[in-house]
Amino acid sequence: CGGCWAFSVVGSIESAYAMKGNVLEELSIQQVIDCSYNNNGCNGGSTVSALNWLNQTHVKLVRYSKYPFKAQTGLCHYFSRSDFGVSITGYAAFDFSGHEEKMMEILVEWGPLVAIVDAVSWQDYLGGIIQYHCSSGEPNHAVLITGFDTTGSIPYWIVRNSWGRSWGIDGYAHVKIGSNVCGIADEVSAVFV
Repeated sequence: CGGCWAFSVVGSIESAYAMKGNVLEELSIQQVIDCSYNNNGCNGGSTVSALNWLNQTHVKLVRYSKYPFKAQTGLCHYFSRSDFGVSITGYAAFDFSGHEEKMMEILVEWGPLVAIVDAVSWQDYLGGIIQYHCSSGEPNHAVLITGFDTTGSIPYWIVRNSWGRSWGIDGYAHVKIGSNVCGIADEVSAVFV
């Protein structure tokens, strides 16, 4: 299922909600895949389009347990207003190319950021810091930037991927800060709940 766009958007909403209410809820990725009408479900989609849909409709994302991931596009299920759910109050989209220091400030202030990257060369990533070798030069994958580390000789972003915990460093990658590696700073979004 090509649902990276939904995974990253839902991850950012879960994080923003946890930062606001001090409770981490696992929200439904399948709900976004099935219901975001400007996207193509498991055949791909746009993070900004999904955020725009969530912002305009004020849809409440229900818990993952109520609407679990099926790895295929399905029919959209609607829930009663009394069901638990998290809706966004807004979002912001940025181009931080050449301004990754500002991106670090926004991450600290607003929480994990959705980013669109060129991840073709990431298929075989086993660890270390990605510094080069972004093959296509075109954005083709959505990820969640969850943090950064500037203590070593090469500062890096801590990036959560949707390819499972067996990929990379327990499901995460480290991407060099400061060179817009793989276009990580070109298309970035933050959400508000």
